[in-house]
Amino acid sequence: MAKVKTTFFCQNCGTQFSKWQGQCTSCKEWNTIVEEVVQKPEKNDWKLPSSNTTKRVSKPLKLNQIDDSKEARLDTKDAEFNRVLGGGIVPGSLTLLGGEPGIGKSTLLLQISLHLPYKTLYVSGEESQKQIKMRAQRIYPDNDSCYILTETKTQNIFKQIESVNPDIVIVDSIQTLHSDYVESSSGSISQIKECTTELIKFAKETNTPVIIIGHITKDGQIAGPKILEHMVDTVLQFEGDRNHVFRILRANKNRFGSTNEIGIYEMQGSGLREVSNPSEILISKKDNDLSGNAVAATLEGMRPLMIEVQALVSTAVYGTPQRSATGFNAKRLNMLLAVLEKRAGFRLGAKDVFLNITGGINVDDPAIDLAVVAAILSSNEDDALQTNFCFAAEVGLSGEIRPVQRVEQRILEAEKLGFSTIFVSKFNKITIQPKGIKIQLISNIEDLVSILF
Repeated sequence: MAKVKTTFFCQNCGTQFSKWQGQCTSCKEWNTIVEEVVQKPEKNDWKLPSSNTTKRVSKPLKLNQIDDSKEARLDTKDAEFNRVLGGGIVPGSLTLLGGEPGIGKSTLLLQISLHLPYKTLYVSGEESQKQIKMRAQRIYPDNDSCYILTETKTQNIFKQIESVNPDIVIVDSIQTLHSDYVESSSGSISQIKECTTELIKFAKETNTPVIIIGHITKDGQIAGPKILEHMVDTVLQFEGDRNHVFRILRANKNRFGSTNEIGIYEMQGSGLREVSNPSEILISKKDNDLSGNAVAATLEGMRPLMIEVQALVSTAVYGTPQRSATGFNAKRLNMLLAVLEKRAGFRLGAKDVFLNITGGINVDDPAIDLAVVAAILSSNEDDALQTNFCFAAEVGLSGEIRPVQRVEQRILEAEKLGFSTIFVSKFNKITIQPKGIKIQLISNIEDLVSILF
């Protein structure tokens, strides 16, 4: 056996040091540097030592000699998951899924594995087989192609993989695995790197796709060294608020597709339901017209969404007026209020302003600025906007209405959902001429006020 060597790693950011010190010079955290083993015994392959297979040596090829035929992807029977991946799971790929505790990562992958028409091995290091079966019976009880394994040692996992010979392997989670080749505890940087390396080698040599779940830190980053995200092919982030039913799946990295696509799910008692048209759910159905409501045409990735913006403007009870925003940047709200007071003459400095994006989602698209302004003015004047109006434009500091990207997609989505008028910047270049919706071009806030009120 080779001589064991140790070095020092920061448990927070993964930076390596030659000796121990109190503070990490990279992330500035204190008492996070620990000693770990870096030298490990030689090993030949991920397979068992008794495996008598001959390994083919890779040879260099000219670019025109490489087979460029499109590789068939594996259909997950989940339209939202397929959309985010770029059309399905690529054989031999390694996908990392991260998200907050309790957000539904295990539920999502168990649900996908139960619906897959392929032989699937679901490896869990966090739950027992009985616990997983209880959840599976609630989601999709009729399945005879999904195998459940509760194991944390990678060598034992690969033994079962050789026995079952699955088409897809799902690991929950990478922080619970450990390998005999590294003498450190599960979840340490050395173990995470080693276990991921073994899974990558298995996936590439057998052309079997592997999906692993990764824990995240309090900052929202995937726990472990940053190199973990560089090693895998795809990094997915599962987002949402546990107090709301909607979940958003987005790709932070994708070697086989776009990172602009998102998938939207609704959490239910029977699992996660795909939301094919989220605009109809995010816009509330009201019997009476209420002031302070406006609809914005926004984009999440490549998908246009219609969201409802609610504002409440009231006289400040205390000396200092309150400014509160849910799902919207509070600093940008203060900027828009300053623009309204300076450029449009509305005295909002002594009033409380509360803003809410319905559905529990967070939006950072500047195209909802105009809807925010319209909702605030509607609440301030206590005059309801027409329910078939929507808005898609950015507001500048001088009060001008600025153009936004992909405005034609927003217009077509608004037309599809039955809106009669959409307010956009007159500086947008629009080539389409839809018949079912009127495109109202405006250049500044004064134009908006004169039309609405």
